[in-house]
Amino acid sequence: MCDQTFLVNVFGSCDKCFKQRALRPVFKKSQQLSYCSTCAEIMATEGLRENETLASLKSEAESLKGKLEEERAKLHDVELHQVAERVEALGQFVMKTRRTLKGHGNKVLCMDWCKDKRRIVSSSQDGKVIVWDSFTTNKEHAVTMPCTWVMACAYAPSGCAIACGGLDNKCSVYPLTFDKNENMAAKKKSVAMHTNYLSACSFTNSDMQILTASGDGTCALWDVESGQLLQSFHGHGADVLCLDLAPSETGNTFVSGGCDKKAMVWDMRSGQCVQAFETHESDINSVRYYPSGDAFASGSDDATCRLYDLRADREVAIYSKESIIFGASSVDFSLSGRLLFAGYNDYTINVWDVLKGSRVSILFGHENRVSTLRVSPDGTAFCSGSWDHTLRVWA
Repeated sequence: MCDQTFLVNVFGSCDKCFKQRALRPVFKKSQQLSYCSTCAEIMATEGLRENETLASLKSEAESLKGKLEEERAKLHDVELHQVAERVEALGQFVMKTRRTLKGHGNKVLCMDWCKDKRRIVSSSQDGKVIVWDSFTTNKEHAVTMPCTWVMACAYAPSGCAIACGGLDNKCSVYPLTFDKNENMAAKKKSVAMHTNYLSACSFTNSDMQILTASGDGTCALWDVESGQLLQSFHGHGADVLCLDLAPSETGNTFVSGGCDKKAMVWDMRSGQCVQAFETHESDINSVRYYPSGDAFASGSDDATCRLYDLRADREVAIYSKESIIFGASSVDFSLSGRLLFAGYNDYTINVWDVLKGSRVSILFGHENRVSTLRVSPDGTAFCSGSWDHTLRVWA
């Protein structure tokens, strides 16, 4: 046991060892202890039986994964589109660009709706975070971040604050006020600190806690007021690119996706992964829960979107066409869950019939890849952000 781990177990972790080396939770006789990364790897090899090696254990784990997939396949008796054959087809689908939001000087990377169904926050590669009135297209607030590539932004449930972060490895929370002359940057609160870039963030059901995902391969739950780490989530083998919180008011789970091609469902209370799906062939760029919370969709660089049923514990649908060769960067469901909107790197937005698996519309308008997409809280419109420096509101 190294000095750092000894001190952590006796006195608790200090600020210095948090910055220098990430601590990992290790369970020993059901008791959670924090060990440094080196000690965690040493602990993993303790208690090996005779002739056992890490290589043999990895091989055994792969074998068990194979058996699990075989058991899942036995339950795979029918496809979703076959069950939905008798469901009435959707009528003519018409959506147009109703508003274009111009103001960013570079690629729009992320956006989120306020619960008031009117305001939008967006972040860009130019280092700016802008709060828009989607009705009038006016800019209500603008913040210049200390770094470029602001890859994540989120609105607080109350609508009184926004969170954002990116290449600075931090998640910063800014309170929003009605005083136009007040300096927002002066009231900035640095909440989360990762060891690599921040890729996504989302408030929980209150303004007091925030979830973050990072290029360091972890997700984390933080207390906004104190900046304290409440729970960390280890399990991804590469950068985590996206996350989404379960829609239930008492939802204690969230789903994440990353460069390891895995989508993982986590229990926020225990910090443990409760379900994992690995059917994509490339990075997962976006995940979004179905409105009921019983399923989620994912969009990937393999040019497909997929639907996973949490109760059946398997993938139930793939949304793809041979003509689609570019990756899906962002996905979201309509309020009813019947439609899946997906933004692609070929500048288009495809609209899929979730039940039948067919494409019902293609939306054109953006002049570069679509990077982010969110349906409004009341379901009457959706907003997309693009590398063409603009956001578009569709209805």
